[in-house]
Amino acid sequence: MIRRRLGLIAFVVIAGCIASLYWASSYVHVYRSSEVIQVEQPKIDDELAPSTVGASSARRLQLIEQKLMARANLQNMIDKYGLFSNLEALRPSEKVNLLRQSVSITGVAAAREGFADDGTISVLTITVDLEDPVIARDVAHDFAERTRALMREQRQEQTAATLAFFERQEEQILTALAALENEIETFRKDNDITVEGGLQFRLTEIGQLNESILELDRGIIAAQLARTQIDRSARQSTIERAERDIDTQLATLTEQRSLLTERRDALRASVQSSPETQRQLDAFERRREQLQAQLETISARRSDAEVGATLEAASQGERLTTLEEAQVPDYPITMSRKKRAILGGGASVALAIMLAWLLELRRPVIRSARQMERETGVTPVVSIPELEAKFGSSKWRQRREKRRAAGKAGRAARIARQTS
Repeated sequence: MIRRRLGLIAFVVIAGCIASLYWASSYVHVYRSSEVIQVEQPKIDDELAPSTVGASSARRLQLIEQKLMARANLQNMIDKYGLFSNLEALRPSEKVNLLRQSVSITGVAAAREGFADDGTISVLTITVDLEDPVIARDVAHDFAERTRALMREQRQEQTAATLAFFERQEEQILTALAALENEIETFRKDNDITVEGGLQFRLTEIGQLNESILELDRGIIAAQLARTQIDRSARQSTIERAERDIDTQLATLTEQRSLLTERRDALRASVQSSPETQRQLDAFERRREQLQAQLETISARRSDAEVGATLEAASQGERLTTLEEAQVPDYPITMSRKKRAILGGGASVALAIMLAWLLELRRPVIRSARQMERETGVTPVVSIPELEAKFGSSKWRQRREKRRAAGKAGRAARIARQTS
């Protein structure tokens, strides 16, 4: 088969080798450069100084990766380093897609503590595949720098936003407390409430006033009895002095009793005539207690937010440090041109043989006794090979036969002349 299809095979092999050489020479090598970043945990334990930065490091790094792979950032990188300048036919969007495919960011999860996965990343690897090894190194380093900057800005913005939020909440609660105090004071003035305290306090004070009035009544009765028990047989001046003392004591006790009675009556009037006022005061008191509880909670959280902001300002929180800086790659990651040429040549030979075999299948001819027996099951008795002229031309064979016939006729004529 190879002998019969040698022309086709040679043509396909030669054309394939030429195409392989062109393919190998026109192929551009790709170089890979990587920078490894370590995610360091906070230097101070969270139990001692809790951080206000929420979510896991994996989720925050995912958000950073989305920002890095944004169209504007990639376009800025292309313009900065002049990437894909040799591909003038590409549109800007296609160049952005090429760079997005050339850059990969992978993270390695930290070791678990127990069975819980807290989403912590220990190592982040930024890999860049480009045609120029130096530019690949520079782009990988630039991506790493932007990752660290975005991580730092993200943490600082989050801590600052948290602190500002709790400060605003605290100011709002303090303002609400001041407004409530003013409202309570205005309500007391409008309803002429001068007694501090609630209903229970007033009832207790009324009970104490009743006891005091009872003691005063006892004192008045005792003074009146003492007046009746004055010795009238004594001197007139002594009797008058004793009466004056008793009258003074009675006047004092009576005045005190009047004051206490007025106070008690005022308290009784406020208790009996203002149940709605008391309910309103109780509502004010509940609101004040709620605001004070909220203020205590917000103040504690604001203190934690201040600690977190201080940690981030002093770079004591979670940080990204370079574990292995990007280097200029020594060798490309793609196949060498020699291997590509050899691979193309081998493929050309395989293709040529396959084409020759397919052409043989199109004309199934029995060419040997063994093939005859294999295909039909009949063993041939005689196998006569095809005889062809040595020099292959049919016209040349005809001229040779004519010369032979002419030679035989000439020899026959000479023999006839000799015998005669």
